[in-house]
Amino acid sequence: MPDVFADLVGQDEAVTELRRAAAAAAAVLRAAATDRTPALVAAGEAETGAGAPDPGTGMTHAWIFTGPPGSGRSVAARAFAAALQCAYGTGCGECPGCHTTLGGTNADVRLVVPEGLSIGVNEMRALVLRAASTPSGGRWQVVVIEDADRLTEAAGNALLKAIEEPPPRTVFLLCAPSTHPDDISVTIRSRCRVVPLRQPPATAVAEVLVRRDGIAPDVARWAAAAAQGHVGRARRLARDPEARKRREAVLAVPRRLTGVGAAFDAASALIEAAEAEAEASVAEADTAERAALETALGAGGTGRGAAGAIRGAAGQLKELEKRQKSRATRAQRDALDRALVDLAGFYRDALTMALRAPVDPVHTDTAALAGAGAQKWDAEGSLRRLEAVLACRAAIEANVKPRIAVEAMMLALWKG
Repeated sequence: MPDVFADLVGQDEAVTELRRAAAAAAAVLRAAATDRTPALVAAGEAETGAGAPDPGTGMTHAWIFTGPPGSGRSVAARAFAAALQCAYGTGCGECPGCHTTLGGTNADVRLVVPEGLSIGVNEMRALVLRAASTPSGGRWQVVVIEDADRLTEAAGNALLKAIEEPPPRTVFLLCAPSTHPDDISVTIRSRCRVVPLRQPPATAVAEVLVRRDGIAPDVARWAAAAAQGHVGRARRLARDPEARKRREAVLAVPRRLTGVGAAFDAASALIEAAEAEAEASVAEADTAERAALETALGAGGTGRGAAGAIRGAAGQLKELEKRQKSRATRAQRDALDRALVDLAGFYRDALTMALRAPVDPVHTDTAALAGAGAQKWDAEGSLRRLEAVLACRAAIEANVKPRIAVEAMMLALWKG
């Protein structure tokens, strides 16, 4: 069976660093078992300030995994968490510690996956409090925070306090696009070791699709190129016909932009497609959550207090609806962003063709259309259109209404 780092595609340097740290962490536990030295002090990590790790190669209590979308930030964090819980300290992939961590059932690994637009302070305070407890398995309490760039300021301060004064057996693993202050606060960054990940090459993505998912080599190569190094998106394109249809609809946008009316129609179609995809992705989870909460609150009961209990639960149901609405908004924006990435890839192809750059196209199936666009727009026009798509992504990230941002983009693409 492959070890826990097998799915971290194209990140050899990071894997080497994490293996070394996991081995150091195992040595810490062995030393602590004999002389009761506080856990991370035994790793040889000299403390240069409150919670500040020495930039060495051993183990420390706080990490940040950075890299572009699809590079495997959360995969790296979960794999490292499994290696820390591994009975052999290597991330063997076979022991109970590895299995339960990767399966999401390890009692000592807390996983924070934001469903809404942000991670609030109350959630973070509760998490930090639980993470301060003694590991039930005798190894480490591990907190994995995906999309740590969504921490609110108050939540970031609550986390900072825990990182500055960490419990001896607690490790924090944060995932963020970069260490820029817009993504992670400077003070948190200064107390963490950074593991930079890169966009994996298409060949590496195709190889893992063939090896792990049993996808045909030609389909794997196409999906890896179309996904621009994003492993999860490549798998979705290779296996989901609906995902391929949505991509085809997005890549048909450039030839639909024949006037102002067509630009607004294209914007509406893109927004509605993102909304439909998001609704489909969260509908099942929403229904199951509501049913579970209503059952817990006494729905369907026949006892004397059952009716009163469900009437008094309106506040909890309203809070659930609020969380679900936030999750749907996030899902819609994620779906729209995937479409914009595909569209940016098209105009990138047109730009490289206009410049006669010796690189392969992102979208091989629309290369002829991109080539026609390159002849019509030339390099400058292709670049302006690519910049319009990237500006739309940035505007949505800055909380501009998606419909307004997409309509402005479509007009810019039409005008050139």
